[in-house]
Amino acid sequence: MKKILVTGANGQVGSELQYLSKNYPNLEFIFTDVAEMDITKTESIAAMFAKHQFEYVIHCAAYTAVDKAEENEELAHKINVIGSKNLAQSCTLHHIPLIQLSTDYVYHNSQNTPFKEGDETNPQGVYAKTKLEGDEIALKIHPNTMILRTSWVYSSFGHNFVKTMIRLGTERDSLNVVFDQIGTPTYARDLAEAILILIDEIEEGEIDKSELSGVFHYSNEGVASWYDFAVAIMELKEIDCDVYPIVSAKYPTPAARPPFSVLDKAKFRDTFGLVIPHWREGLIRCLEALN
Repeated sequence: MKKILVTGANGQVGSELQYLSKNYPNLEFIFTDVAEMDITKTESIAAMFAKHQFEYVIHCAAYTAVDKAEENEELAHKINVIGSKNLAQSCTLHHIPLIQLSTDYVYHNSQNTPFKEGDETNPQGVYAKTKLEGDEIALKIHPNTMILRTSWVYSSFGHNFVKTMIRLGTERDSLNVVFDQIGTPTYARDLAEAILILIDEIEEGEIDKSELSGVFHYSNEGVASWYDFAVAIMELKEIDCDVYPIVSAKYPTPAARPPFSVLDKAKFRDTFGLVIPHWREGLIRCLEALN
């Protein structure tokens, strides 16, 4: 039975991987968070690799508190850069693929067409810069690294925009939500499922392991603003709360958000032949899971 190491197991994607793992009896998962393995410490990683013979690593662990990162640059760098470097070195040593999650935040400019993997990066803020540096160092160290950039992730697990909107919508008569940030909401379960399908197809001989190399985009299909997303949540949950659009300038945050970060998924679809669900479909399934 092939073993898979998952870091950041208590995060949104990690939690969804745990939920879905029961559907893959041919795979054995070792789910870790900092208590089980500290990715910032090489000796912690070495001990885990000495204990288990892994075939794949799914790296979900990251410092993702976008605004707090502005005041915790050292910690963000330690987790997002040094942690990625350490895992890439171990994967190189043991000759196994590394699937590393990344973010749309690395793209931040005036482009208004979906970003392709080869487009210029321009990260703003500590979180975005450390995530990009982590991507680059992993790719440099380990050729069999797949950087999977995603966007606007939410889940039935953890804290996220969907849960916040549901809570506030039931507490208030109206909400103001920014409409000038455009992207694509991504249901973490869809992302987790796509990763597991890739691994399963490799094990079935339908995909070669070498395909897990380079930068790929995966988010749900479609385009929305945060305002559109909030309206859909209220509609589908049948919450009687008015949602009003506002500009980002009226809701300032310590870290700047990309004004447009829709990701082009053609490379992922063409390489692996997987169908990607629309964001509204993902939202409906997440709300069903919450119920």
